Amino acid sequence: MPARARYDAETIHAILDEALFCHLGFAVDAQPFVVPTIHARVGDRLYVHGAVASRMLKVLASGAPCCVTVTLLDGLVLARSAFHHSMNYRSVVVLGTGRLVEEPSEKLRALEAIVEHVAHGRSREARPPNDKELAATHVLSLPIEEASAKVRIGGPIDDEEDRAWPVWAGVVPLTLAAGAPIADARMSPSAPPSDVVTGWRRPC
Repeated sequence: MPARARYDAETIHAILDEALFCHLGFAVDAQPFVVPTIHARVGDRLYVHGAVASRMLKVLASGAPCCVTVTLLDGLVLARSAFHHSMNYRSVVVLGTGRLVEEPSEKLRALEAIVEHVAHGRSREARPPNDKELAATHVLSLPIEEASAKVRIGGPIDDEEDRAWPVWAGVVPLTLAAGAPIADARMSPSAPPSDVVTGWRRPC
């Protein structure tokens, strides 16, 4: 629905930042592919990464157009009629052409941003990538230029003649919540989880 569209950078960036992962669409010889992957936003650019052998990154590094989407599900909208059931959500679509990140310092910043996107503060604790790992990893940069968001909020939009139908109607809110951390089996008792782990939450 056009009324749900948003085009301002603040809304688009906030949704991209809160979403843990994206779906990246591209085509190879007229065959479409949609691949889930981790992303990170730095300013007005999106970064994704993968193995040097990744077909996805090879295709996109060649200049093929791509489409990146994210969706945040905020609630189930239960109406009085089956037709008007819906969901409250926030989504973004980014269209564009990416480039392979060649400059070493930008590549390191992008990979750090991806780690920070998953768990804020984690890049200060984990070992940084070594030369072998960097050589085995491609990073793609995509400008956030042609982008739009869609947002649905609120309750069901029932037809007036259905208002008296004897069934509950409203919204079941949904949130992403972290459970208690589970330590690796070989984790030393002398290294308890930091605040990065115990205080993990998504931006909102």
